[in-house]
Amino acid sequence: MITSEHTHVFPRLLDLAYPSIERGRGVRLYTTDGSEVLDACSGGAMVACLGHGDRRIVEAARDQARRISYVYNHHFTNEPQERLAKALIELAAPEMTRVRFVSGGSEANETAIRLIRQYHVDRGEERRWRIISPAQAYHGALFGALALTGRHSLQAPYGEYLPGHLHIPPATWRFDPSGEESLRELDRLLEAAGPDTIAAFVCEPVGAAALPGYSAPERFWEGVAERRDRHGFLICFDEVVTGMGRTGSWFASDQLPVKADIITGGKGLGAGYAQLAATLCAEHIYEALAAGSRNFEHGHTWDGAPLPCAVGLAVLDVLCEGGLIERVRERGPSLREELEEALADSELVREVRGRGFLLGVEFVDPRDGESFLPNELDAAALVDQKAFEHGLLVTSTHSTADGYCGDQTLLAPAFIATDDELGEMVARFAETVSEVEQAIKQALAGAAA
Repeated sequence: MITSEHTHVFPRLLDLAYPSIERGRGVRLYTTDGSEVLDACSGGAMVACLGHGDRRIVEAARDQARRISYVYNHHFTNEPQERLAKALIELAAPEMTRVRFVSGGSEANETAIRLIRQYHVDRGEERRWRIISPAQAYHGALFGALALTGRHSLQAPYGEYLPGHLHIPPATWRFDPSGEESLRELDRLLEAAGPDTIAAFVCEPVGAAALPGYSAPERFWEGVAERRDRHGFLICFDEVVTGMGRTGSWFASDQLPVKADIITGGKGLGAGYAQLAATLCAEHIYEALAAGSRNFEHGHTWDGAPLPCAVGLAVLDVLCEGGLIERVRERGPSLREELEEALADSELVREVRGRGFLLGVEFVDPRDGESFLPNELDAAALVDQKAFEHGLLVTSTHSTADGYCGDQTLLAPAFIATDDELGEMVARFAETVSEVEQAIKQALAGAAA
């Protein structure tokens, strides 16, 4: 374990002792002190969808590095970038026509924001700048992307740097199971701001870090599409997590009754072997710029570089050759059922949800089966800690302070996980929840005494 007092690295959590990972193979990680960790969250950030140590991807990166690793997109294009753009559109997003490759999800969403704004400006609608999005979400750490969430705990203390985008509450079982209340709030915001000032509606088709495994009711999606047609804003799906097969289709939005104008993707596109993400747009978005300024003044140093794009091509090959997206689509429902069954007796668990290999578990106060757990307990941290003691990596979120949901855990195993490995993940997680539940009940009893 490495603590902040014994490293020159600036850690994310200064009070956490970090295990040091030496290597990985398949769905297992190995620490420098010899411990083995079963990876139920694709490296911890839902990235390593093909597991660790795939030699085919390593060899593809090595071969490309021998030819050329880097040139700047401002001056050149390159063969891997051109091939990856063509393959990604043909395989995964035939309704899109253009791709901009970037280094990560935050950059992809920043690119989408810039593209949304440029689209409206080039069409002579300069008043359109505001974005509406669900409040309980996460779209990245850069300031533009950070402004898309309505979570005050994430935005503080940076509020002065953020534009005034608008947010609606999520249509969850707690607040709005039908989706109608969220649509009414969307109408209220449109009227208050003026529909001609709204540039886009941005959201995750299936929640990830902030609302694991959650998708709004179908009526909500239909309502958003109706309002786009009526008011002229764009729809952008943040699929940084859900893209590249995570929910059983190339993009999670393939399963929704609404089509996006812009989609962002990442994480699984590089699969943990290179920093790679993408912003994709439909032809009418490109045509607006082509007929207008003919300039998209936005970019990052590693956009479309040969090395990460070669890795992306290898990732697509592995996904297709192994039938891995089909595997996720077929295995996902039974995996969710197994997780539900394993947690069925827990008074701590209110809901198990998700699609494909993106599952969420929501925790509640066992005294009434509905309320948030007391904020000071930080049950999410307890779950992560106890899971690691069981040799299991999961990712949990403690969102109680934002008021939309409480403690939740996300499971996002690699697509290559065998049935036995998936079963082992479920079993270890059930043991984790049982021990956390016992500890929480004891803490609650002590507080009441």
